[in-house]
Amino acid sequence: RIPLPVSNILWEHCIRLANRTLVEGYANVKKCSNEGRALMQLDFQQFLMKLEKLTDIRPIPDKEFVETYIKAYYLTENDMERWIKEHREYSTKQLTNLVNVCLGSHINKKARQKLLAAIDDIDRPKR
Repeated sequence: RIPLPVSNILWEHCIRLANRTLVEGYANVKKCSNEGRALMQLDFQQFLMKLEKLTDIRPIPDKEFVETYIKAYYLTENDMERWIKEHREYSTKQLTNLVNVCLGSHINKKARQKLLAAIDDIDRPKR
């Protein structure tokens, strides 16, 4: 048997990895309808319900990381720029996908370039 403290650490790492993988998967989406966004939320809620039955780990690690990313799909152009600047925990790829998929068909090229430049500005200090 695995001691409970060790089991909890293993669960925590597995859950964190699963949640990070979900966000990375969402960042690979090429198109997303309103129904698709709703399904993302529904799938994640189902995942959380199953986790809560499997483990006593509370709070669920990186739960907000996934929820915040999914909710960002609903942002408007103006809100997206602020959101991008406030959420540096997401990768450049993840942020770029939000701009291209969420707002891609709803904004003009100039506005898209402005948002992509904001992402690039955040990424620049890392280089």
